[in-house]
Amino acid sequence: MILAAGLGTRLRPYTEVRPKPLFPVAGRSLLAITLERLRQAGFDSVVVNAHHLREQVTAALADDVKKGVIVQEEEIILGTGGGLRRAMPHFGSDPLLVTNGDIYHTIDLAQVYRTHRESGAAVTLVLHHEPRFNKVAVGSDGSVLGFGPEVDTDLPRLAFTGIHVIDPAILAEIPPDSFFDIIDCYRNLIRDGGDVRAMIVDNHFWTDMGTPADYLALHADLLNGNVPGVKVPQAPFCISPSAVVGSDLRMQGWAVVGDKARIGDRVSLERVVVWDGATVPSGSTLSDMIVI
Repeated sequence: MILAAGLGTRLRPYTEVRPKPLFPVAGRSLLAITLERLRQAGFDSVVVNAHHLREQVTAALADDVKKGVIVQEEEIILGTGGGLRRAMPHFGSDPLLVTNGDIYHTIDLAQVYRTHRESGAAVTLVLHHEPRFNKVAVGSDGSVLGFGPEVDTDLPRLAFTGIHVIDPAILAEIPPDSFFDIIDCYRNLIRDGGDVRAMIVDNHFWTDMGTPADYLALHADLLNGNVPGVKVPQAPFCISPSAVVGSDLRMQGWAVVGDKARIGDRVSLERVVVWDGATVPSGSTLSDMIVI
């Protein structure tokens, strides 16, 4: 399941126009990239939940629905746990891989799933070292002890990647049709002696694309060739064939111009992402900017 229902408050005002999972990343939506990664890892049945601007998510997935993707529209915000609880009828008894819809990464999802199945744990959280987000306490045996200041320990703390594998049966403990955070479900499971394990990963690329600066930094990494195993065609300057570009366009650093965007004459772009259908007036000099 891809969790794609969030409000994206840290990315306003851009998320007032487009939900974060549909933000274009070097010419493709993040949601399309996530679905492709799941399929490459062998997952052929996927649920995507949607709340904020959900009609856009539904429209974007119209062709994927024909291939087995299920879109779960949520009239009220249910949170990460509530969304999973609502989707329970779509799950069988096999472990369920869950990924946040706002992360870009190169983590091997097939290996994540295999590791969980071999462990026999109720939950496997994929963790890594990311100082901005290091909150999860991990025991010396690889067990997850807690998720914040409630755990008083000198043991290492790591960051949750937003990727986890769970036994769907534990979702029955979540109240139906109400807001609930899946981390609170895991807190309760740990309190009751449940087996929540850590899978610690390294040598990968990951970002949660949570702020405008994070979004631009992701493009800088992709277009400058800093993401191992990912090659962006035409980098560092990616201009859609359907874009209308005026005379004397100057580009520096890197730049992306989306489908049917219109770029006027004598425009200078430096580290800029121009979204599909956006217009840059003639004579503009733009840098470190998202144009919507």
